[in-house]
Amino acid sequence: MTNQSPERPSVAFNLDLIGKYDVSGPRYTSYPTAPCFIEPFAADEMIAEVARVQLETPHRPVSLYVHIPFCDTVCFYCACNKLVTKDRTQAAVYLELLFREIALVGRWISGERPVKQLHLGGGTPTFLSLEEMASLFQQLRRHFNLFSDDTGEYGIEIDPREVPPGAIDRLRGMGFNRISFGVQDTDPRVQRAVNRIQPMELNRRVVAEARSAGFHSINLDLIYGLPLQTSASFGASLTEVLDELDPDRLAIFNYAHLPHYFTPQRRIHSEQLPSAAEKLAIMEMTIQTLLQRGYVYIGMDHFAKPDNELALAQKAGMLHRNFQGYTTHADCDLLGLGVSSISQVGEVFAQNHKTWETYRDAVNRGHSPIFRGLRRSRDDQIRNAVINRLICRFALDFADIETRFGVVFADYFREELQALQPLVADGLLSFTDGGLEVMPVGKLMIRNICMVFDWHLTHGSIQKSFSKTL
Repeated sequence: MTNQSPERPSVAFNLDLIGKYDVSGPRYTSYPTAPCFIEPFAADEMIAEVARVQLETPHRPVSLYVHIPFCDTVCFYCACNKLVTKDRTQAAVYLELLFREIALVGRWISGERPVKQLHLGGGTPTFLSLEEMASLFQQLRRHFNLFSDDTGEYGIEIDPREVPPGAIDRLRGMGFNRISFGVQDTDPRVQRAVNRIQPMELNRRVVAEARSAGFHSINLDLIYGLPLQTSASFGASLTEVLDELDPDRLAIFNYAHLPHYFTPQRRIHSEQLPSAAEKLAIMEMTIQTLLQRGYVYIGMDHFAKPDNELALAQKAGMLHRNFQGYTTHADCDLLGLGVSSISQVGEVFAQNHKTWETYRDAVNRGHSPIFRGLRRSRDDQIRNAVINRLICRFALDFADIETRFGVVFADYFREELQALQPLVADGLLSFTDGGLEVMPVGKLMIRNICMVFDWHLTHGSIQKSFSKTL
């Protein structure tokens, strides 16, 4: 079977099916998902896996993720791991710890392994001063094999409120060539309700500066489901963003209101949130608008222009998904640096301590800040391959799995294939000659389809409330 990845995938919207399948479920940035991680987990497990991978594939590329947890002010919707403070001296203290971890992890990694991808996330990476950012980049270059030219995919998340004129050009000069701006919504009423005041003229300035500086790709983040939003108001914001900013990519996230987990969300007035019906109307309008404008539906929250590397990777069957979301390089081991960051090397996942205090204490003792993780079993590896192909390609070739793992798909997944029958009957997917194909109406429910193959979810004891799948 040939995986079908048309340039502009058709996505169908069916309210009845959306209502039926709107349940809680994982986002599958990994399989097994993070709630399955075991605590405690020894850093020696990760070190041994790094050594094994390097022995077998000494030039295997690396992807680095660096977490900068600081925010100057709190956005009420936020569910990220962050530290809200106006004390800028905290950054220097954190960087000292981060530099020690960089040096430690750098000793694990062979200098022959190139850093194909680098991403700074948060929090707010631009909480750091430009001098601190340059120092961080210098430390990364010192301990890892970063490209000296512009061929790596080196990205940074930007809060437009945190970058003075000229700063974006300097970031480009340091080596960043991908950039992502948090916009969320351009409606001033919504901005006040979530404590994120960000005038449109500011968005225009930073995007213009990024284009002038020669960034290869510009992504914008929007959020729907915020207080005071309607289909009409968010449609106006989306149109304004498309007309005036013309992003290469868009990540349009579904706001999950979980105030019992995330303290800042308790400051959102729940009576101001759009109803379930209104939220679905916003989602439908957003998808239709972006497809009409020529964007490719990558999956879940993500859209890209047809010539963007994300859309090209999907078309070529090379799209991958990890803790950074959709990515273009499945051949990279991921190393997470900083508080709460997650690494994946070979078949091992490992996560750093989640709090500033525990991260600091571990690094100050000269230890790795890893505190939990998991080594994937063979069953995990097989199921991960199935889920990753479905969520990235909207199709699955049984022979691909059988050849790679030496199993008979129909026998190995007998229960799962039976459990898929109701989804087939509802038109979410279809059986093809030797595989599965996700139908246009099923693309919005891709998480539900993947959940059928999640052994830990269906047979295990995951104790976590996930966000809604739609």
